[in-house]
Amino acid sequence: MIRSDAGFFRLWLDSLIAMLRDKGALLLLVGAPVLYGFFYPWFYSTQVVQRVPVAVVVQDNSSLARQMLRFAQASPRIDPQLVTADEGEARQALLSGEVMGYALLPRDLKRDVLRRANVVVPVYANGAYPLVSKQVQYGFAEAFGTVSAGVEIKRLEAGGQSAPQAAVARSPVNSQAVALFNPTEGYGSFVVAAVAVLILQQTLLMGCALLVGTWREQGSDRAGARQWLARLLALCVPGWLAGLFYFGWIFVWQDFPHGGNPWGALALLACYVPAVVGCASLLGWWLADRERALQLVLFTSIPLAFLGGFTWPVEALPEPLQWLRWLSPSTAGIEASLRFNQLGAPLWAGLSQLAWLAGMALLTWLAVLWLGARPSDEKIESNRHPSKEG
Repeated sequence: MIRSDAGFFRLWLDSLIAMLRDKGALLLLVGAPVLYGFFYPWFYSTQVVQRVPVAVVVQDNSSLARQMLRFAQASPRIDPQLVTADEGEARQALLSGEVMGYALLPRDLKRDVLRRANVVVPVYANGAYPLVSKQVQYGFAEAFGTVSAGVEIKRLEAGGQSAPQAAVARSPVNSQAVALFNPTEGYGSFVVAAVAVLILQQTLLMGCALLVGTWREQGSDRAGARQWLARLLALCVPGWLAGLFYFGWIFVWQDFPHGGNPWGALALLACYVPAVVGCASLLGWWLADRERALQLVLFTSIPLAFLGGFTWPVEALPEPLQWLRWLSPSTAGIEASLRFNQLGAPLWAGLSQLAWLAGMALLTWLAVLWLGARPSDEKIESNRHPSKEG
């Protein structure tokens, strides 16, 4: 039992020990972030999809068609596993899942090219898998585009230009696309960096609400504002450590974009974790049940991911959701994290998100301290009906 007249440091330390002794809370607040940090990025370890199985339908028996097939086979994006002259066979392989797309080299391909006709090479991909479909289309486009460039240069040389002149005439302005904040253009660098902030929130929400619900069940909720302040600060400790673990180790270990503005990331954690802890404490106080928070929070992760603005355009959301999504600290937390950690934005570029999180933390903490300082119902009832003895 924690004495209400103990020093503040003692109250904080006892709250921290009580949290560590609760196996359920310890698993959520410490174990879950560590497990997620190691295993969640593992699913995206390949980052970029390569060697996607495809088919090539070759209906033109010419040297140009064979050259296009060789370039497709040399592409790192696609892997032609089926070469056939029957488009129906390729379509059936696509429908059965044996390949994820196919290209059709039509009859009289070389003849139409020599006649300078407008030649179209259809490419079909499985749209159910956007990343795979992108690789199929890019792989065929790069392979066939290289062959097309070679044909155009030979045509210019036949017109009397030298090889360097033909190369310049074919492509007078060369462009090179460089991904600034996701150099590998990988899916893991895009998703995990944002989802890590949501994971931090959800584990904190469940763990803190579980503890507050336990204190409500045990009748130790009306402990006074001083003790509740110590409890709130103790609940922030695992959140701060988990945030440092993600930003300072997992992002480095997985080679995700990181470290753009470390001081901004620290400022984010200083505001984000208290905001989540305050919301979790109010949730646990309202539910007043140990297990109810797990049942409620567990099913909110996917909706909050879509509302976070990184998997779905915010402008495409209904207008009420565009406002309601700010009630979750993860909305401002994800935006600020991407700016500070990945983009390297200065502190002023995320001040609006930090101010929102700080305001949420202040309001929720004041509400928890007010609830914890209120006298219990038994005391109110006894004051209304004092004893008549004596």
